[in-house]
Amino acid sequence: MTDFLGDWQAWRDARERRLSSPDGWLAITAIHWLTAAPERFDDVPGAWSAEGGKITVTLAVGETLSLDGDDLAEGEHVLGRVDEDGVTVAFGDAIAEVADRDGATIVRPRHPDSPLLRAYRGTPCYPPDPRWVLPARFAPYAEPDGSLWILFRDATSGITTYPANRQLVAPAPSPDGATELDFNRAFNMPCAYTDFATCPVAPPQNTLPFAVEAGEQDPASAGRGAARGA
Repeated sequence: MTDFLGDWQAWRDARERRLSSPDGWLAITAIHWLTAAPERFDDVPGAWSAEGGKITVTLAVGETLSLDGDDLAEGEHVLGRVDEDGVTVAFGDAIAEVADRDGATIVRPRHPDSPLLRAYRGTPCYPPDPRWVLPARFAPYAEPDGSLWILFRDATSGITTYPANRQLVAPAPSPDGATELDFNRAFNMPCAYTDFATCPVAPPQNTLPFAVEAGEQDPASAGRGAARGA
């Protein structure tokens, strides 16, 4: 017999550790959209620009960045083209993500002393309930279309849960397609915690007509809403 409460609490604790990590989503201090004109920002070294897939950072005297274990010092450095996962540069105790977003390039710094991280007071949850662990069956698309990652809304959205959507990851199905949906592990998208995230939205057909009173609730109700977007 599985330890339902113990397993849920372990998942919950791991989730909170990720949220309060010094380089997690709450550590983000800004999202900078690069243009062809070099521009400096307060929270990351260098003058940054992007044009035609070429990303350039020019470091002044005394500025350094680390990329894949290589130290970048004073001068111009071409990072090349990045994909959606991007690359990470480090400086001091901070990092910055450099990535593609629909053909545009972002630089997104993360600092362990960010206002959002300092203000974080945890994410409230519904009490875990085995009744919200539901049998399901996976029906594949004719062509493969990703993992069993589900975005959904329900009757709690905008009331006790974050308005845009929540997410759920289902375990791999058995050969006959059987799996399960444990809504106790429904969790927020990054955009519930910071305005500096770029999140997809749930398709209309994933709006449930009933209240899923399970999983994470809106973090704003934990008293950190005033710090959002700081």
